[in-house]
Order: sequence, then C-alpha cells, then structure tokens
Amino acid sequence: MASALVDAATLLVLLLLLNRAAIKACGKVALGSSLSAIDDSSKSSWSSPSGEFKFGFRRLDKTDLFLLSIWFDKIPDKTMAWYANGNNPAPRGSTVQLTSDGGLELNDPQGQEIWKSEPIGGAVAYGEMLDTGNFVLVATANKSNNIWESFKHPSDTLLPTQVLEVDGVVSSRLTKTNYSTGRFQLRHKDGNLVLNTVGIPATFAYDTYYESGNSVNANDNDSLSQTIFTETGFIYILIRNGSRVGLNTQDFFPRKDHYYRATLDFDGVFAQYIHPKNSSGNQAWSMVWHIPDDICMASKATLGSGTCGFNSICNLTADKRPTCYCPPKYSMEDPNNMFSSCVPDHTQVCNREEPGSSKDVYGFEVLLNTDWPFSDYEQFYPFTEDQCRNACLRDCQCAVAVIRDQNCWKKRLPLSNGKVNSQVNINGKTFMKVRVDSRPTEKERHEKVLIVIVSLLLGSSVFVNLLLLGGIFLYIYIACRNKLKKAEEVKLKSERSVVGGRLCSFTYRDLEEATNEFKEELGRGAFAVVYKGVLELGGKKLVAVKKLDRVVQEREKEFKTELGVIGQTHHKNLVQLLGFCDEGQHRLLVYEFMSNGTLANFLFEAPTRPAWNQRTQIAFGIARGLLYLHEECSTHIIHCDVKPQNILLDDCFTAKISDFGLAKLLMTDQSRTHTVIRGTKGYVAPEWFRTAPVTSKVDVYSFGVVLLEIICCRKNIPVGINESNGGEILTDLAYDCFCQGRLDDLLENDIEAMNDMSTLDRFLRVAIWCIQEEPSLRPTMRKVTQMLEGVTEVPVPPSPSPFGSVLRS
Repeated sequence: MASALVDAATLLVLLLLLNRAAIKACGKVALGSSLSAIDDSSKSSWSSPSGEFKFGFRRLDKTDLFLLSIWFDKIPDKTMAWYANGNNPAPRGSTVQLTSDGGLELNDPQGQEIWKSEPIGGAVAYGEMLDTGNFVLVATANKSNNIWESFKHPSDTLLPTQVLEVDGVVSSRLTKTNYSTGRFQLRHKDGNLVLNTVGIPATFAYDTYYESGNSVNANDNDSLSQTIFTETGFIYILIRNGSRVGLNTQDFFPRKDHYYRATLDFDGVFAQYIHPKNSSGNQAWSMVWHIPDDICMASKATLGSGTCGFNSICNLTADKRPTCYCPPKYSMEDPNNMFSSCVPDHTQVCNREEPGSSKDVYGFEVLLNTDWPFSDYEQFYPFTEDQCRNACLRDCQCAVAVIRDQNCWKKRLPLSNGKVNSQVNINGKTFMKVRVDSRPTEKERHEKVLIVIVSLLLGSSVFVNLLLLGGIFLYIYIACRNKLKKAEEVKLKSERSVVGGRLCSFTYRDLEEATNEFKEELGRGAFAVVYKGVLELGGKKLVAVKKLDRVVQEREKEFKTELGVIGQTHHKNLVQLLGFCDEGQHRLLVYEFMSNGTLANFLFEAPTRPAWNQRTQIAFGIARGLLYLHEECSTHIIHCDVKPQNILLDDCFTAKISDFGLAKLLMTDQSRTHTVIRGTKGYVAPEWFRTAPVTSKVDVYSFGVVLLEIICCRKNIPVGINESNGGEILTDLAYDCFCQGRLDDLLENDIEAMNDMSTLDRFLRVAIWCIQEEPSLRPTMRKVTQMLEGVTEVPVPPSPSPFGSVLRS
C-alpha cells in the first residue's frame, strides 16, 4: 500500500515536470514562474518556440540596471522590440513574476513594485512568448482569448501582425541609450497616422509634423479604423468602409527570410527596417522606408522647440536623420543629448544704465540658409542689411535678425524650429547677436583715464606735466592702433564666419604652433603634405593639418566658396573638416585625426590579412559616404580621386572619405599627366581619356576598383608593373576568375571570405558592375549601396571592357 502511494506521488511529480517542460518548449510560461535580473540569460528570459524572440531582462550598457523587454535573439546586436520600464530601469536582482490574478509584476530586490501589467480583468491561465514577438497572457475562462498583450501596449516599435488601434500611441525613447519616454509620438487618431512632438516630462501632444492625410467621412465610425503591419512588411490604414490607405509603397521580402520592424526612433523619424535572418557577421539593419522625408523642414510646431532643442539648428544627414548643433557662441545644455537646448555663452540683458555704445558690447555671427521661422516678433520692409543689423543691435530684446529680399525679421529667445534649408538658397543672411566684449567699454576707460590725468596735472610741476602729456600722446597712439587692429580682426572674423559656417578660422601661427612647426608628417600627396597637430578645441584634440601647395592663389573667392560647401557636409563616413587658414599665400585645412591611418596601409601593409567582416563593413561605409556626396548633401560633390589613400580609418576602423570637395581648389596639373585628368593611375575612369562628359559615375568606377582591392587585399596595379614586364591587372583578373569560377586564385586562399560565399559573390558582382567602361552601365551609388547590403538583387555583370583587348594593346 505504501509502495503504491510512493509510486503515485512519483508519477504525479513526473507529470508536473513533463507538463512544465512541454509548456516551456512551446513558448508557454506557467503561473508562478519568475525571472531574475542577472547576466545569465537562461535564468533571465523566456524564449519563443523558434528561439527568434525572448522575453526577459536586458542589461543596459555600462550600468547595473536592467530593462524588462522583448528582443530579437538571433541577431548579434539583440535589438529590442518592446520594453516596459524605460522610465524606471530595474536594479540587479530584481524579479518579474507571472501571477494568476495580477499578470506580470516587476519588483526590485527589496520587494517594491517597479512596474505591473495593466489590470487584466480576469484570471490568467498561462503566459506565452509567440514567434511574432508578442508576449500574451491567456485567460483561464477562454483559452483563445488573450487578456493582455505586449502588442496592445507598444513602446517604440511595431512588428509584423501588430495592429495599432484608435488612440494607440507609440513613444520614442529619450536618446539612443536612454529608454525614458522621449520627445516624439506616433498616434492613430481620427483615421490618420500622425507624428507629433510632446512636452516632457508630461505627454501633452504638440502640433503634428506628419499626417497621413486620409479622407474620413463624418458618418464613418473612426473607432473601427486601424493601422496594420502585415507579415510581408506592408503598413496600411484600414478604414471602416474596408478601404485601405497604404503608408509604404510596397511589400518587401518574405518574412520567412527576413526580420522586420518599424520604430519611432529617438530622433523623431518613424522608419521601417529589414534584416536578413541568415546573415553572417555583424550585418546591420537596413532602412527601407521612413516618414517624414525631411523632419527638419516638416517641424512647424508653435509650441515646444521643434525637432531639436530651443536655440538649436536642425540639419538632415545622408541617411535622412536630423542632426542638431548650436549656433556660434552657444553650447548644448546637455552635452550627452544632441537634442537638448542650446544656451548662449554670453548674457544679454536690457539694462538702460549699461555704459558705452551697443556696438562696443555686441556684434554678430553670420549664418547662411539658416532660420528659426516661428520666432519672429517684428518685421520691416524695405530694409537694407545695415538697417536690419542696426535695428537688432539697438533692441535689447533682439537675439537674431534675418534679412531676405529687403524683408527684415527680428527674433527673440528662446528660438524654436531652427533649421538649415539645404534644398534652396534663401538668398539672405542670418545675424546671431553675440556679446563681443564683457570688459569696460571704450567710453568708460577714456573717462577713467581722463579723471586720473586731470587730477595729476592739477597737482604736479611743469616738468611732470610735460612727462604726463607725452604719456598721454603715447597712450592715445597705442589705443588708436589697438582699436584699428581690433576692428580689422572683427571684420576678418565676420568674413570668415560667412565663408566657413561652423568652421573655425586659424592663423598660420596657430597651426605652426599646433604642429610644432610642422615637424611630424603623416603623409603627402600630389598637392599637399599632412602634419599631425594638437589644438585646443574644447579640450586638447589631435588634428591633421593639410598644407595645400597647389591652390590657385588668385581664386580667393572660389577657395572660400568651396570651403563653405565642404563645411556644410556632415556624415559619419566623411572626415570632418574642423577649420582652415586663409592667410596671405598660406592655405591650410584642419581635419579630425584618424588614428588608424589609411585604407591603403590597412589592406596592403598589415602583417596579416585583415578580417573579412571588418573589410565588408569598411566597404559599406565608403559606399554610404559616396552616396551622401553624390545625392544627399546640400551641394552635390564629385570626389574625382577615390582611392585607398583617401580613405581613412578611425579608432573603431570606421571608414571615412577624405579630400572630397577639393577638386575645384587644385591646379589642373595636379594629376600624373599633363592633361586636365583628375585622379590616380589605376582608379581613373575611362571617360577621363575621352570627350565624354565627366559625371558622378567616375567615382563609381573608382569605388569598384577600391572594392576589388578590399575583397582581394591586393593592389589593382602591382608595384613595378609596366608594359614590358607584363603582370596581371586586378580589374582584368577579377572578371576572368569570376567567369571561370577560379575564386581561389583571386583570393589567394582567403578561407574566411570563401566561407561567406554569398557575400563574396555579391561584392564581386557589384565591383564588376562599377568598373564597366560604359558609364551608363554603371549603377548609381544609391543602387550600389542597396546591392551591397542585399536589399536589391545583383544580376550577373557583363564584361567590363567588351573591347578591352583592343584598348590595352
């Protein structure tokens, strides 16, 4: 009898264990289950049946705090798709438990509640992590009914099969690494999908900066409209009458092969991303669609600061992202948050007793194509530039004056919706009012000196008086000379501000001291020598100083114009121009310092072949940088000399293109020939040698050569090759090996690359398309980027030189 009872108890325990195991295997979570906020993922997460999604704790970088979240678990960066406690991250040791009556309860190590799922209105049978990325609580009364879903309470991301109901809200995070509720909202409202800024820490909705603009009849019941994200990537609004309003233009690749997400990013852009499921290495998400097209120009809120913070300026980057920066003499309130407000480095008060003339105390920094269109408080017409400046100078309320087409607008702080209009020239100037001298004014100083002199003269001998008179004349001479010198410096500074925009202007002496009299040479080319230096730019900063020696000296205006164009570029794959020197015969450019040198050294001089994954990321970076130059910066730029020596690598081996925008600054004999051909042997497109027009396709050709060199870690034209000794040109060899399947010969036993055959084949095809002799056959850099990232299929390329044997003979 006792033995039978023991056997029955053992069987019951086994059944319970098997039941728990079965529940866990199918993604179900039994009541009473809990997770702990620790680094051991097996004890801190619940997995979906396929293992593609996990629910649990994710540790925030460089902290001991955790988010209760859902993430893509089979992607290297473990991208979050949902999180619960962004405003109150959980400390290490916190727990989340699934209870029968309360749903999910998150408590800190002391048992204090951090977060709890909304009231669920019924008993819970079990939880379940689905393969769609949705975590659900299933009702006891009806197993087909979910009484709570993460899909119904989104954070900043929507996933395929997710539906956003009327009044549903998606909120951005505050910054890239701060998951608190941010400044942007996506809402389904009145049959429309709208984007708006909010006033934080509250969530009051300001004016919209995007609206889908659907037409909804007054008789329709808007409560039945929904925003739906389909499995194939299509996002549309379903209206009550059954009509659909598509937001993105197409379905994309099948979901079985790709991951999708649509995220309201911390910068206010709602973007759809795609990621191959079977990708190798650290391939990033690719953006395939976004709204709005230009958030800087779209932002028109009358309340709040707009896209960026107050007094800040918004500009669009190459990947359609807003970047925010402060005007001259202003700085970020929070240096760690680009979207924080800018505060002036000076004080401006309305003090009627302030001695001296306004022009002794205040001056202007000049900005181009920049405006804060909703901060006006006075307008004058017709006005000249001088009248506009003087009107602002005399008005203690005025912080900015804008002159355009004889219209003068005065603006006061705080300034909102600042933006750079990069699409058109607004044919005017923006004057930022800044304090130029906080010391006593000239009038104060003269009055004090005069009092001292009169006092001494009245109580001194004739001899002393003569000495004093001589001192007076000497003082007046020195004061006048210093005043003239200061006026000249102010004039020069004003002129350079117009030219350089955000660029710093340096004297030749400044750069001579920074480079220790140009002692440490980093490299040299056909038109310049580059030196290492250290400058005080908000702290000591390493810089590279390029000393140009073939600039057309007579073209001072053209030099300044080109600098203005270069200064307005901003992209993570371009070397940043920090400043310049334009003094007499001296023309110098100051760039950020790239610690890992050139791509040429990286590929051809390293003791071992660089990692394949690292090389592919460098190729992506170069392509994105060229795409920005060709299509996305305010003034389109053709580089004309793309080669490994002009690709630099930063601390993280991110590729950055240098020497862009310099083509017009150099004399026409800069090349290795006596023609007007620009570029370097081995990278020059064929049309340079013909009468064909030179377009951005010359850069595409050069990129194709560089891409082959990245793939093979060998130079296109080997050192010492000439017509007599022969030798294989890489561009010829690559096509032959590709056609004949001899990739081993081409890559010389690069096992790492051969193991990633899909990427290798795609990269080779793209490179061969780029080096087609006929420019019209070459793709644009946008198409190149899409093909490299696997977003667009790459067809088999034709021979790059159908008549190559004739041309080479």
